[in-house]
Amino acid sequence: MINLKRPVGVLFDWDNTLVNTWPVIHDAMNFTLEKMGYPLWSLEDSKKNVRLSLRQSFPKLFGDKWETARDIFYMRFKKIHLKRLEVLPGAEELLISLKKKGVYLGVVSNKSGENLRREANHLGWNQYFGKIIGATDAKEDKPSIKPVQLAIKGSGIELDQRVWFVGDTKIDMECAYNSGCFPILINKNTPMVEEFGRFMPKIYLMNCEKLRKIFYELG
Repeated sequence: MINLKRPVGVLFDWDNTLVNTWPVIHDAMNFTLEKMGYPLWSLEDSKKNVRLSLRQSFPKLFGDKWETARDIFYMRFKKIHLKRLEVLPGAEELLISLKKKGVYLGVVSNKSGENLRREANHLGWNQYFGKIIGATDAKEDKPSIKPVQLAIKGSGIELDQRVWFVGDTKIDMECAYNSGCFPILINKNTPMVEEFGRFMPKIYLMNCEKLRKIFYELG
């Protein structure tokens, strides 16, 4: 039996945890691949390969031309991301419920910090979060503990099992384990040991509404 504690803080991943951005990411990625002379990806390819932050993944993919690819990707991304941003079902209701109960909320994402905060502002969600931390805001990106430490800085809370880390990928669960947080996966697909290894989530849920229900059951 999992000893789930009522949280004093909840740190969220952003993309495809609170908002659906796969169509935007896939579009910008294929735009970049085409401009760089690479074969295009399927949507499943994008979902499989887009996990690390851009500064972690692009040098491996594009070699010494990764900065050119970065500029192309961000140019395309900035052009379309606000127009096609979709809030996932139950996400804002979850944030409102947690905030009303005095839970500290933060975001730890591998999306560019500038674009991340632009999206939060566009949705009017800045009011919910103490800190919104994206890629390059800290010295290292997820799954490092450093962006997590930055996300709770000044909040007065400590990193332990009373801080939930909510995300949709193995990288998020690994970050939760590295930082001592309680790992919660939100994903339509059942997590498999073959993918997650020793970073299996302690709780697996289909959507944000399920998590809101569990939070209220804790009293």
